[in-house]
Amino acid sequence: MRISGGGRCNFTNIETKAANFHSENPHFAKSALARYTPWDFCDLMAKHGLTWHEKTLGQLFCDQRSTAVIQLLLDELESAGGQLRLSTSIEAVHHRDGRFVVDTSAGQVEADNLVVATGGLSIPKIGASSFAYELARQFGHEIIAPRPALVPLTFTGSAQESFASLSGVACPVDAKAGRGPDFHEAMLFTHRGLSGPAILQVSSYWRETETVDVDLAPGWSVRDALKTAKADSPKISLSTWLGRQYASRLADFMLTWPGMPPDKQLANLSSAEIEAIDFALKHWSIKPAGTEGWRTAEVTAGGVDTAGLSSQTMESQRVEGLYFIGECVDVTGWLGGYNFQWAWASAAAAASALRSTDDG
Repeated sequence: MRISGGGRCNFTNIETKAANFHSENPHFAKSALARYTPWDFCDLMAKHGLTWHEKTLGQLFCDQRSTAVIQLLLDELESAGGQLRLSTSIEAVHHRDGRFVVDTSAGQVEADNLVVATGGLSIPKIGASSFAYELARQFGHEIIAPRPALVPLTFTGSAQESFASLSGVACPVDAKAGRGPDFHEAMLFTHRGLSGPAILQVSSYWRETETVDVDLAPGWSVRDALKTAKADSPKISLSTWLGRQYASRLADFMLTWPGMPPDKQLANLSSAEIEAIDFALKHWSIKPAGTEGWRTAEVTAGGVDTAGLSSQTMESQRVEGLYFIGECVDVTGWLGGYNFQWAWASAAAAASALRSTDDG
């Protein structure tokens, strides 16, 4: 949370719906998300005197920075009678006689219920670990293989060399990987490959050996634009025309593609050549070698298999009183506050179930 949104904390997204999340069970997140909405968390923010503003694509950022949201959570913990124990390692977890016993470096803790909210493997420098998965396996749960998500893609060979020469160049694109949706956002060239919001989004759906399809002319027809330019400015070259549409380094890179006639005047372009240029820019297919990995991945895809959890309460169907919430569960949101909203919603689902148990 401290590093989210450049320190401003992109704490939710007002466009949140189940379609913004992926999981082996795409329906699992619906219940929790419907019962605790972005506006519920906004109400909690307002209760603590915090304000926010909306950026693009429904993203809400805290005006008082991320530390204020952290303090909100700590205040809520204290008001509920909870305890925060830092510098305390967990050595073992047992379940006997209907109670959980946690052996820690500060002694034993016992409780009727155990809620696991320890996240995934992303960004190990802030303490990410496989603890949740190991505990889930201990109690009989299956794990969907964790993988880095919302992460830059890397390339090797000539592709990496070309992208390195374009490092720092950005452009709007439509990008898609596998069975994922199209993402219309910015793409950024890096020394190792591709990044930017569009690429981070598709990385969650990409699998090794697959290609990523990129439309470098989103929302407009290269074919129609070239035909208009051919009629209006027939003597300019294709290289000049491309240089007017894209950053010069990117235009020069495109001109190296097979079938591109850089020195040809637009007047001399055949219909077949115009069609080929249109296809090349609208259907650029690239094959990543991998990702930047856990070091830079913003979230972890995969995790505790939802088949073993209740979508209503997040409670284990294997062990009564055991709950898994947040990123450690196989529910992964898009970039832009969605993963925080899943954390709030899944936590609220578990909390509601625990309150009902206490009332009973």
